[in-house]
Amino acid sequence: MRPMQIKGIAAFAGVGMAITLAGCTGATPDTESPSPEAASDYTTREVTDGDTTFVVVDNPGDAPDLSYGAESGITLIEEDVDGSTVAFKDMNANGELDTWEDWRLEASERAADLSSQMSVEQIAGLMLFSSHERTPADGLTDAQMTYLKDSNLRAVLNAAGSNADETVPWVNAMQAYVETLATADTPYVPVNFASDPRSTAGSGGYNAEGADISRWPSNLGLAATFDASYTQQFGEMASAEYRALGITTALSPQIDLATEPRWLRVGGTFGEDAALASELTAAYVAGFQGTAGEAVWGNESVNAMIKHWPGDGPGEGGRESHTFAGKYGVYPGDNLAEHISVFQSALDSAAVMTSYSISVGADGEPLFEDRMGTAYDSGLMSILRDDNSYGGVVVTDWGVMTGANDEGAFIATAWGAEDLTPAERYVEVLGTGHDMFGGVNDATFLLEGAALWQEKFEAGELEVDAETRFQESGARILNMFFQAGLYESAFLEPEESAAVLASDDKVEAGYQAQLASVVMLKNDGVIAEGVDPKELTVYIPQSEDNGVASLFGPATYTQGPTMDLDVAAEIFGTVVTDEVVLDDEGVATSITAPDLSDVDLVIVGMDSPNNGDNFSAAGKDAETGEWYPFSLQYRPYTADGDNVRKVSIAGDILEDGTQENRSYFGNTSRISNEADLDAFERAVAAVEASGNDIPVITVLKAVNPIIPAEFEADSDAILVSFGTSDQAVFDVAVGAYEPTGRLPIQFPANMDTVEAQLEDVAKDMTPYTDAAGNAYDFGFGLNYSGPIAG
Repeated sequence: MRPMQIKGIAAFAGVGMAITLAGCTGATPDTESPSPEAASDYTTREVTDGDTTFVVVDNPGDAPDLSYGAESGITLIEEDVDGSTVAFKDMNANGELDTWEDWRLEASERAADLSSQMSVEQIAGLMLFSSHERTPADGLTDAQMTYLKDSNLRAVLNAAGSNADETVPWVNAMQAYVETLATADTPYVPVNFASDPRSTAGSGGYNAEGADISRWPSNLGLAATFDASYTQQFGEMASAEYRALGITTALSPQIDLATEPRWLRVGGTFGEDAALASELTAAYVAGFQGTAGEAVWGNESVNAMIKHWPGDGPGEGGRESHTFAGKYGVYPGDNLAEHISVFQSALDSAAVMTSYSISVGADGEPLFEDRMGTAYDSGLMSILRDDNSYGGVVVTDWGVMTGANDEGAFIATAWGAEDLTPAERYVEVLGTGHDMFGGVNDATFLLEGAALWQEKFEAGELEVDAETRFQESGARILNMFFQAGLYESAFLEPEESAAVLASDDKVEAGYQAQLASVVMLKNDGVIAEGVDPKELTVYIPQSEDNGVASLFGPATYTQGPTMDLDVAAEIFGTVVTDEVVLDDEGVATSITAPDLSDVDLVIVGMDSPNNGDNFSAAGKDAETGEWYPFSLQYRPYTADGDNVRKVSIAGDILEDGTQENRSYFGNTSRISNEADLDAFERAVAAVEASGNDIPVITVLKAVNPIIPAEFEADSDAILVSFGTSDQAVFDVAVGAYEPTGRLPIQFPANMDTVEAQLEDVAKDMTPYTDAAGNAYDFGFGLNYSGPIAG
């Protein structure tokens, strides 16, 4: 991807010498056009979202449009460019066009200029990244105004849904508020809203339902297409929707190499192949950071944040580093370089988020001298900053600045740095080259860290003073604001947002990508073109999941159909399901299959075996202290085979100097949705009881590899959905779309080969082979003619 320019610079750079800066004037425009007969001059208009009123400046030609709050006091500076009058915002009220106010200049130049004028206290606010904000319907809250004003925070994580009616007024209210905080001594800084992925069709997260935004496959689903054009298109369209919600930074893509099949975050990755992941990463970043399909920064551009350096995929046994149970990433195959290679494919990304894990080698010793999480690991960070010359923003993951023993600690992931004071942690992490701190709303400890940094500088322990170090990060952070055009226009026009969000072209493109991502593993003549689903009666069984406890509360029981019955009813002639009896607590006491005598087709949905989530501390029993294995099969798995480690690679160093043993040898898995296999077996039994030859289609809703041995033989067809809607799967199942997807991860033969593989090495398992002789290996998938050529 070629270097980007700010959209508008190209058109005006060539006439820059003709602009007479001495002719600049400060002007407060009326709401009417200053010169109706001069069509090439800028015009202004007032817009309201019902709560906030702001002024929009429509500049001529390719010059960027501007916006500012009607009560902000901001005035305009006019300049003549080849007979056209264009406007700039005078954001510090000095009547002059300062370098940082001049949208013709490179973002980096503007950012460096503004950062040089900011104090340590002001830049400390830029370094904060807020905790999750989930309720924009509440409007601008006192807590938000506090961190915006008292701590100068300007990076806000929007973790709510995509309801524009709630989000647009909230964004505008916050942008108008921060304008009022600017003074002669405090430069104006808009709010940089950010978001985790919010476009996955089959997501179980905060934005799982609704028609408010286009829906696409998960990253793993995009990888299953083996076609980077889908990922590029997703980036281009999703970024436009993000901007319509005021979001200018994407906390994505997640590009950890999924070399450990049990890892709880495989579903968010591009799979286990470094070459494929690298290609898709580059396409994703290009799509998000461009505008309207062009490699230019513009009003549809969103800063991309690749994560989690250097790759958080090789958690020992698949355990997740959000909690103490999974804080070690292991490299028994000495394969760090392959994980890093994916990041090297997109170092033009605006930002990089680092991982939680403590990285250790086969001997259990740190890869470098620091037995600490990545944010504190000078060796790993030197590879990024020095060896790869990365000059963008580096952000810690959320909770990394908090230790488990800190007062009031909740999400506390300062692995290896728990005994440091908060100020000492900030000095350490600043020293490794980080710029921003995830999940921190209050600048108090960071400012204590700044004071400690200055003390160390004055004592000769550090090479640069605190102000220089902070301004270095300030320039990198502000560059994200400038290149996305936030300083020109941070407000949202409700009608424009409504036109962009879930527009027909985006919804259709997302659905086509979903269809292209579905993988057919088996087809005994069941799935074929030309079936009229309206003539079919289909049976969809019910299942249940006992849930897994997490930091956010006890396990939550859920019960329901294995596929969406309402969607099925729109596609098929008749839909039948089980009879379910619930007790007073809503727990199923019995689930009974119906008579299938009149049924033409059975479709059984099965989620990946559920080992837990990011915050469940899965892998260790909280009460007994027993370590237990993750499993890729539904029935209980006891880890007593020859390949199970009796001594773990990683573990804490105990008081006596020995290493903790985290082995789960001899213990048994704890899958919360074993009932999915019960549902499958109940369906098969009901088919046998009917006496009819009713085909069974198994739909795997996969977020990890799955061992097919428990259900493949009794399945007439198997489809795999990686974060798609049920409708897309139904369309493939009835032959409305010929499958084109292929596996981006191996599906293993058994748990023995899972135990034998190395956490940091890709494609090192024996894949499952079905009765037709097809191996469910990386890159495998069927169409109507047979295996798809790689």
